Amino acid sequence: MEFFHSVPKFRFMAVRRICYIISAVVILGSLAAEGYHGLNLAVDFTGGVVIEANYAGTANLDATREALHKAGYADVQVQNFGSSKDVLVRLPPIGDKESANAVTAKIEAALKTVDAGAQIRRTEIVGPQVGKELVGKGISAMAITIVLILLYIAFRFRWKFGVGAVLATLHDPFVVVGVFALTGMQFDLSVLAAVLAVIGYSINETVVVFDRVRELFPVMRTSTPLEVFDRAINETLSRTVITKVATLIVVVALYLFGGEALRGFGLALIVGILAVTYSSMFVASGVALDLGSSHRDLMPSQRATPVDDLP
Repeated sequence: MEFFHSVPKFRFMAVRRICYIISAVVILGSLAAEGYHGLNLAVDFTGGVVIEANYAGTANLDATREALHKAGYADVQVQNFGSSKDVLVRLPPIGDKESANAVTAKIEAALKTVDAGAQIRRTEIVGPQVGKELVGKGISAMAITIVLILLYIAFRFRWKFGVGAVLATLHDPFVVVGVFALTGMQFDLSVLAAVLAVIGYSINETVVVFDRVRELFPVMRTSTPLEVFDRAINETLSRTVITKVATLIVVVALYLFGGEALRGFGLALIVGILAVTYSSMFVASGVALDLGSSHRDLMPSQRATPVDDLP
């Protein structure tokens, strides 16, 4: 199945240096947003109380917040969860003076002032120590993933390709995390899972392009490396368009109709898929090309044959 009837002839590598500048601006903007705004970490990382409640009718979120403020919970987050009748309440960590049962009863009493039929369905308490452990484990998981990818690329290709692949793989999570820092959306465990998925998705796309480059170098010996890279990207473009559009249809539907709990996960994947498509074409391939990749890099090393004294 092909998206294009014939192989296109877009000159992707001609604009790679412009793309370097765009990527640098985006990454610096992402770092600035993370430093200035910070990430809106969910209870998964910060610790606290998560309460799921169900109203008899459509939940009035503003009235719910006001009732909780009057109950003494000023720093509270209220949002719909699933349907318009389901409400998710997030509270900061409770002190030693209050028990989980006391907090649940107090929240339920406050919700009943808004809707007499309100009921608590689930209460989950995450301690601050658990949140710190999750942050550490999340960072460790990302670091281990990057290291394993570097080893894989170094084994499968040469170091020039490996540098391009690693830079592209680092590029994409920065973009995703930067979007969450700018928008202020909650960064929870599902979003972290999406970031790790984006990292794997990124290396997969890069390997697809690099494999085609490796196949074309022996065939296009009279062509320049720039022409080989352009040809490789154009030959994989149909696959890229078809797979990305099909994946985006599912992910966008997940973002729009999956409810508040999956909105962050969906947004992370949408941004990640777009970033991966861009980085595999321009960042990974462009860096590998500018480092002087050629068909010689993919030739097996030959050992010198010993010369004996026989005539």
